[in-house]
Amino acid sequence: MGKDVIVALDFDSKEKTLAFLDRFTEEKPFVKIGMELFYAEGPSIVREIRARGHKIFLDLKLHDIPNTVKKAMAALSALDVDLVNVHAAGTGAMMSAALAGLTRPDGTRPLLIAVTQLTSTDQDMLEKELWIEKPIAEVVMHYAEIASIVGLDGVVCSPLEAGAVHERCGKNFLTVTPGVRFADGDVGDQKRVTTPAKAKELGSDYIVVGRPITQAEAPVAAYRRCVAEFVG
Repeated sequence: MGKDVIVALDFDSKEKTLAFLDRFTEEKPFVKIGMELFYAEGPSIVREIRARGHKIFLDLKLHDIPNTVKKAMAALSALDVDLVNVHAAGTGAMMSAALAGLTRPDGTRPLLIAVTQLTSTDQDMLEKELWIEKPIAEVVMHYAEIASIVGLDGVVCSPLEAGAVHERCGKNFLTVTPGVRFADGDVGDQKRVTTPAKAKELGSDYIVVGRPITQAEAPVAAYRRCVAEFVG
């Protein structure tokens, strides 16, 4: 696993998803399958995209009691994806259970990362709605540290927090960062955002990019621009 751009397949049907992927005749982008597509099409869409040769981040953000998450991860492990995630707020016990469920009898497993705080959350929301009074940067670091201690491979965080996460948890602890927009693009509902080039500078290992690519007039060109700015 090296630096890469992960394209968020935020579509509501198999037809739209495959029509989008068919545009890529020279590349096989690393893709993210999130709740919208997975809940619409089920595990079959994961298998089909995998069969096409794409690496997959299955972004379902599991968050439940440890035993439920363990069993769910065992089911997801059979889909042969590359990366899955949980919410760090589920506690260290839940993350440990997720890791146990994800690990196959032969000892192999997908990479497992934890969501710290969503990039649509800002300090005001954190305090007024979640009743967490600590600065958001400290909350992210605390959650990342717990994830690291229990054996996860990395976290989902803002690019603005990637460097600090590496300082706290080590350079091999992955930072997968949404909240990336082109300098001339619309930030949408994101609060903590930056550009692909800035994300690279800040130390992100992977950037997750959806609408700036999927809703672009020329998606393949937008993808290539993103790779050029982030990977080089």
